[in-house]
Amino acid sequence: MGAQWTWFPWAHCQDSESPRRDHEREKRWAKLFDQLDLNKDGYIDISELRTGLAGRGLSKRSLERIVETGDTNKDGVLDFDEFTQYLRTHEKQLKLMFSRLDRNNDGQIDAAEIQHCLRSIGVDISLKDATRILLSIDKDGNMTIDWNEWRDHFLFNPLTNMEDVARYWKRSMMLDIGEQLTVPDEFSEEEKKSGYVWRQLMAGAMAGSVSRTGTAPLDRLKVFRQVHGSSDFKGNVLSSFRSMMKEGGLWSLWRGNGINVLKIAPETAIKFTAYEQIKSVMRGSNETRNLRVHERFVAGSLAGGIAQTAIYPMEVLKTRLTLRKTGQYSGIADCAKQILQREGVTAFYKGYVPNMLAIVPYAGIDLAVYETLKFSWLNRNRGLADPGVMVLVGCGAVSSTCGQLASYPLALIRTRMQALALEKGAPKPSMLALLHNIVTKEGVAGLYRGISPNLLKVIPAVSVSYVVYEYTRIALGVDIEGRRAGKGKG
Repeated sequence: MGAQWTWFPWAHCQDSESPRRDHEREKRWAKLFDQLDLNKDGYIDISELRTGLAGRGLSKRSLERIVETGDTNKDGVLDFDEFTQYLRTHEKQLKLMFSRLDRNNDGQIDAAEIQHCLRSIGVDISLKDATRILLSIDKDGNMTIDWNEWRDHFLFNPLTNMEDVARYWKRSMMLDIGEQLTVPDEFSEEEKKSGYVWRQLMAGAMAGSVSRTGTAPLDRLKVFRQVHGSSDFKGNVLSSFRSMMKEGGLWSLWRGNGINVLKIAPETAIKFTAYEQIKSVMRGSNETRNLRVHERFVAGSLAGGIAQTAIYPMEVLKTRLTLRKTGQYSGIADCAKQILQREGVTAFYKGYVPNMLAIVPYAGIDLAVYETLKFSWLNRNRGLADPGVMVLVGCGAVSSTCGQLASYPLALIRTRMQALALEKGAPKPSMLALLHNIVTKEGVAGLYRGISPNLLKVIPAVSVSYVVYEYTRIALGVDIEGRRAGKGKG
C-alpha cells in the first residue's frame, strides 16, 4: 500500500450530519479501516498504522497515542468501533481548534489568523512564517485553509489543542555534529516556564555526548592532519588510524574526547541564556516583536561568541589532549597545570581570534541553508504534514557541511595556534603569518587539510545524535510534539 493517500478525502464529515450522510461516512471509514488493516484480521495495530501512515511525519509516540486514545478495551489494537469512535472524537477536537483559528467566522483560515493565534499562546512568528505554515496545508492554492483541508491534514495527528499545533508547526531538531557554532533554537514563553526547554537542552546534550564519542576517532584524525599537514601525516584514513593505534593502542583513538564531551553542557547553557538576553535587548520595549532572520543570526552569533569566550580554555585543552603522546599528560588537570606553568595564562586563549571570526560564516551559512532547504521542501510538498525526520536530518547535514566548508580555513588556523607549545615570553606567530605560511608551503589546499575525516563524520554524527536525542526525550517524558508523554489522553 505504501504511503498513498488517495483514500484520505473519504474521511469527510460535518458537525451536523443527516442519517444518510452519517451512513455514507461510516461506509467510507469502513473502507479506510480495511486499507489500514493490512493482515485483514479485523484489527489495526501500531505496525499497521506505521505502514499505512508512512510519510506523514508522525513520530512513534504520536502513533502510540492514537492507539492508546482509541483503545477503549486496552487490548493494544483498534477494532472498527474503536477506530471510528477515535475519528469521530478527534474531528470534534479539530473542529474546535479550527473555530478558534477562524476569528472572522468566514469558514477560512488565513495567514494573519494563524499568526494571531500562535502569538496568543506565546509562539511569536512573522506573517511570512505564518504564510509558510498555511502553504503546507493549503491544497487548492487559494492562500486560505478551509475545514476540509484542516481536517484532512490533522486527522491522524493526535493533537488536542492549539498549543499542540503550535509545537507541531515549529518542531525542530537539535543535532550535534561536534561543532557548537549554530544559532540556538527558538522557544515560546510557555515552554520556558514549563521546564520543557531544559529537558530539550538536556536531551540535546546527551545526544551530543554519544555522537561525539562515536565519531571521536575521525575527529582526532582531523586534528592531526590540521596540525601536522601533509609532510608529517600521510596516508588514507585507515593507515592513519593504524599509525595512531601503533603509538598508543586502540583507546588512543579517543584521546581528547572526555573534555570534548564535558564542554557541551556549559557551552549549551551559556549560549542559550545569552541568546535569550540578546533577543530581549534587540526587541527593546516591544517584547512581543518577532525577530527577523538576520536579527536571529546576529543574536545567535553574539551568543556563540560569548559561550566560546567562556569555555575557550577547554577548547585549547581538548586540542592538546587530542594530540598528546602516550604518557605526556596524566589527565585534564595535569595538562592544564603544565600549560599554565610553561606558557602562562594567555596560552589558554591561543587561536581565539580566528575562532571568533569562524562563528560568522558558520552560523550564517548553516542557518541560511537550513531554512532555505526546509522551506523549499515545504513549498514543493504542500499536501504533506511536515518535512518529517529524514528531511530535517538531511537539511541539518547539508547546512552544517556548508557551514564547515566556509569556516574551515579559520578552524584550521585556530587549531594550529592552539597546538603551538611555546615557552613564556617566546614570540607567537600571528594568524596572518600562519595563513601565509600554510599557503606558501602547501597551497590553498593546505587550508582544507583534514577536511575529509571531518566530512566523513557528518552523516554518522547527525544520525547517532538524532537517535539518542529521540530516546532521551522519551526517557525524559517529552514526545515529538513537546508534551509530557501520557498527558492529553482521551
